[in-house]
Amino acid sequence: MALEIPSPLQRWRLLLGDPAEPACGALSADAQAADAALDWLYGRDGDRASRGERSAGLGPSALSTPDWINTIHTLFPKEVIERLEQDAVERFGIDEVVTNLEVLERIEPSESLLRAVLHTKHLMNPEVLAAARKLVAEVVRRIMEKMQTEVRQAFSGTRDRRRRSRMKIARNFDFKRTIAENLHRYDPARRRLYLETPIFNSRTRRHVEPWDIILLIDQSGSMVDSVIHSAVMAACLWQLPGMRTRLVAFDTAVVDLTAYVSDPVELLMKVQLGGGTDIAKAVAYAQSLIANPGKSIVVLVSDFYEGGSESELVRRVKALVESGAKVLGLAALDSKAEPAFDREMAARLVREGAQVGAMTPGQLAGWLAEKVQA
Repeated sequence: MALEIPSPLQRWRLLLGDPAEPACGALSADAQAADAALDWLYGRDGDRASRGERSAGLGPSALSTPDWINTIHTLFPKEVIERLEQDAVERFGIDEVVTNLEVLERIEPSESLLRAVLHTKHLMNPEVLAAARKLVAEVVRRIMEKMQTEVRQAFSGTRDRRRRSRMKIARNFDFKRTIAENLHRYDPARRRLYLETPIFNSRTRRHVEPWDIILLIDQSGSMVDSVIHSAVMAACLWQLPGMRTRLVAFDTAVVDLTAYVSDPVELLMKVQLGGGTDIAKAVAYAQSLIANPGKSIVVLVSDFYEGGSESELVRRVKALVESGAKVLGLAALDSKAEPAFDREMAARLVREGAQVGAMTPGQLAGWLAEKVQA
């Protein structure tokens, strides 16, 4: 059962910590338990006291990580639990949240915890890793459910205004022609237009000939969100007819993970985050895969901080573009599309003909669909 909603004074006491008790009054029993759980986590931040925010009590905490997980699941609503677990992993680096079997079996699956699992899976014993895989599978299922819809919509084809369709569905509805062909049914007295003949257009297929889509994914630690969404995007593209999708992960080495594209969970468990970055080597590998440049798209997901030869990277991107292949550089591929990248290098690649930006998965699907339409 979740914590009973505290009074405004008790909420301020929970927010500000022990120093506020004289002004706000003592906490109830449930609120004291919540206060202990909050202190267990946020008492680790010594800077909060200097900012006038809550501070930890003077006594040592008796809570273990599993105890804390169980406590917050008892006291707080789901959205608060997710925030607390996210802060535990991302702000305070409590790796036990994702490497302890008891905790993993209890914790709420979220993208934040998926990121933490990818960062710490090398610390896990086989039993813990199996539990972590279940968490990864649930989060991936949620992401894929949304992304599949976006990809299907993007690749469903463009409306062909020259041909009518018998499929009377919303996405085929031609608003302008419907209005034009029913204007004679306008009633001036009632100021209403009555539709007798709605017009629906047929659709053309966007990909008549096979296209090669090569996703080059930077494995550096800062790119973890993009790695997750790239893996799921590759799985969605893999299912489309007329598309040959490859996924290649790189740091200073290049690893072709195409064999795992149909299973994004397995693919993510193969990724090794961190290490250096040799983007030029990855682009060179992509060049070796291309047989028909005019029907090839290379999607480079990276922060563009090149640890290898910058001139070699620029030269290879230029060669790809001149061969007829399309090169798209993504500084971020996730639900927020908030990039942090080497803008100077990105500008150099743009000058050589690449397109560089930050996109959500849905935006990438739409862009790819436009490029491969017949």
